[in-house]
Amino acid sequence: QVHLVESGGGSVQAGGSLTLSCAASGDIPECMGWFRQVPGKEREGVAAICSGNPNESNVARGRFRISQDKATKTLSLQMNNLKPEDTAIYYCGASLHLWAYLRDDLYETWGQGTQVTVYA
Repeated sequence: QVHLVESGGGSVQAGGSLTLSCAASGDIPECMGWFRQVPGKEREGVAAICSGNPNESNVARGRFRISQDKATKTLSLQMNNLKPEDTAIYYCGASLHLWAYLRDDLYETWGQGTQVTVYA
């Protein structure tokens, strides 16, 4: 079973950048992804990689970049040009489904989350 630990969150001014990392232990599943959630709202898919193929949501496209290093079992999310509406808890997820991508209902394992705050 895979265990996930996120890091890299923090507070940044609008227009700034942050890089989130997710360290995985155990067997790496086919899909890993980044999701985010604001209190009171549903979890939202940000970007995912399945079998080496990345997929980004509309909110991420052009600003965020997901990458995976299988040698170090690390999933990263480079976030540029951050906006206040990007403020959320960001979660790393892992799925055994080949095509889970941004469907959080297909993810079995989650990290504890890391807070990202973007101030104007």
